[in-house]
Amino acid sequence: MQKLLYFHGFRSGPQSVKAQQLRAHLVRQGRADDLWCEQLPPGPQDAIALIESVLRPALDAGTEVALAGSSLGGFYALHLAEKYGLRAALINPAVVAPLSLGDYVGEHTHMYTGDSFLFEQRHVDELRALDVAAVTRPERYLLLLETGDEVLDWWQAVLKLRGANMIVHAGGDHSLQSFATELPRLTDFLLPEPGSSGVSGSR
Repeated sequence: MQKLLYFHGFRSGPQSVKAQQLRAHLVRQGRADDLWCEQLPPGPQDAIALIESVLRPALDAGTEVALAGSSLGGFYALHLAEKYGLRAALINPAVVAPLSLGDYVGEHTHMYTGDSFLFEQRHVDELRALDVAAVTRPERYLLLLETGDEVLDWWQAVLKLRGANMIVHAGGDHSLQSFATELPRLTDFLLPEPGSSGVSGSR
């Protein structure tokens, strides 16, 4: 069995365009049940606890698990991939989230539900505790970037993930406009057919 856990970004959710595109892609492949994508709590520790409540039982059951995350979700995916030795796709990831989200302390509105939530300084401290100091086995990562990202510095991800499979598109934006076209590469890399080693990207 295989399972793909997808983590959305800050203020986002499973209703996002990328999450829906990924779900539709897996449906077309007859693999709809392979995807887990749920609303994550705003607090990093709470988000990781929710993910691990699904991840650990799946691993204990012998399920092959892979991770994918966008922006802040990419930060979570990196942390968990290092902790559990898993493959992961990082999509315009917030690799320096403890720094980049430090300016976002305060009240926010969820992009899709309209609900408000409070992002506190303690949440920034929780991000700092989850930070990956050094990436091991970079070949197990697929990094999808666009240089036109208006929210995060894409070069920080390049420096953090040296040696990873990197796909860098000129232009674009933080939403990763090329995501739909990269879905076959992403799923081939994360959920390879039995006997396959996955697809390597260009660097």
